[in-house]
Amino acid sequence: MISPERDIAGAFLLVYAGLFPLVNPLGAAPMFLSLTRDAAGDDRNKLALSVAINSFLLLLGAMLFGSYILQFFGVTIPAVRVAGGALVAFMGWNLLNGADRPNAESSPDIGSSRVAHDAFYPLTLPLTVGPGSISVALTIGAHHANRADTEQFVLVLCSALLGLLALAFTVYLTYRFASPLARCLGSAGVNVMVRLSAFILVCIGVQIAWGGLSELIGSLHEGSLPDLQGTALLAL
Repeated sequence: MISPERDIAGAFLLVYAGLFPLVNPLGAAPMFLSLTRDAAGDDRNKLALSVAINSFLLLLGAMLFGSYILQFFGVTIPAVRVAGGALVAFMGWNLLNGADRPNAESSPDIGSSRVAHDAFYPLTLPLTVGPGSISVALTIGAHHANRADTEQFVLVLCSALLGLLALAFTVYLTYRFASPLARCLGSAGVNVMVRLSAFILVCIGVQIAWGGLSELIGSLHEGSLPDLQGTALLAL
């Protein structure tokens, strides 16, 4: 029998280690810097904090209520993956074909209202939190919701929340110090990183969309739509 301490530690590691490769703040940092290149230093720092908070809340909502919301609207995980994958691929394509320098008509200070707007889309969704990480958060929430012991469930849930907080803090640190990293690489190095990251983002989006489309096609052959919790296990 697994001890409660090991179960709690496992919940923390499951959330952090399971979501970190999908959130991938290190890989998204060059694209964050590219998308905020017209922002002043203070505004970029505010954006980094806002993205971290939004990511935490979005993943928390997906973990606690995501499966119920999708069931209410009759939406399956494969449909989310197709739509989200297409959105990720589209954003990566725009970055891949974007200009090498900032737009001359853009203001150096994007303002507080623009910061609040851009912090969610596209910086939080789908750049930082995409359909893959949302699907995994759904799976983790469904897994822990089946516990019969209320006290143990609360402890495991708190441990999972700490995992989300640690992940959000990692996102903040990575985005917060993306600019110093860019100065070390230089403009040419940043441009190369952005192009490579954008190409990888396009490939990830296509892969996510294809995975969801394959599940939908397979469900048509079987004559029924896939189960929400069951298909979430295929999100990785």
